[in-house]
Amino acid sequence: MSSCCGPTPSSLDPSSLDQTQAVEDRYGAAAAEQEACLCTPVAFDPSLLKPIPQDVVDRDYGCGDPTRWVRSGDAVLDLGSGSGKNAFICAQVVGATGQVIGVDRNADMLALSRSAAPVVAERIGYANVGFLEGAIEALDATNAQGEPLVADSSIDVVLSNCVLNLVNPSARQQLLQNIRRVLRPAGRVAISDIVCDRSVPMALQQDAELWSGCISGAWLEEAFLEDFRALGFEQVQYAERSETPWRVVEGIEFRAVTLTGALPNG
Repeated sequence: MSSCCGPTPSSLDPSSLDQTQAVEDRYGAAAAEQEACLCTPVAFDPSLLKPIPQDVVDRDYGCGDPTRWVRSGDAVLDLGSGSGKNAFICAQVVGATGQVIGVDRNADMLALSRSAAPVVAERIGYANVGFLEGAIEALDATNAQGEPLVADSSIDVVLSNCVLNLVNPSARQQLLQNIRRVLRPAGRVAISDIVCDRSVPMALQQDAELWSGCISGAWLEEAFLEDFRALGFEQVQYAERSETPWRVVEGIEFRAVTLTGALPNG
């Protein structure tokens, strides 16, 4: 395992880790300077990358390509939109009649994606992307007018690229319920993330580097499927699953998957 992604004695702390702060610190730095150890490189359609500024592409950290399940005309919600690369790819796929909303809580990543939005719009010929500041588990947080960050039943497809595992464990159910809330009937999910074959022990969960590196917050592979089935999604499956583990830490296998599923129509 690469030393930049492994546990270090100084990062192990017997007290409870503030996962949110660990993620904020690491991704804030990664917005300014590319970090090779965040998640795993994935090939994207070069034609869809062409209109996107290179610094946005370089500072994207994912483990799959959930944009492949987006359709023309979709309203897309990208959870943990980061540099904006996935959102800008979706902008081209959905076309001028579609809409893309990115949500991220990291100020540095939001500055990067927002500054790139008018550049991409000019290059593709229309503007259909917006980036909101907020926690992906709190899409129901209200503004001064009492409106939620993302409205009920307003989205056709929710996607995410190696971000759900970064959410504090205590907020996972809130995250899942918000995904369900914002989707329209027949709404879909395409979630690329890291799963593991055995439960991650507390010592690893409390390692800031492993947590922010998309490792120790991983869902159990079967539990990830079951959690989406419990929300009412049908045809829940791993449309993609790496046979070879991405990382092995203390005998636990971590691999990249893309989970897909759809709600009933009505």
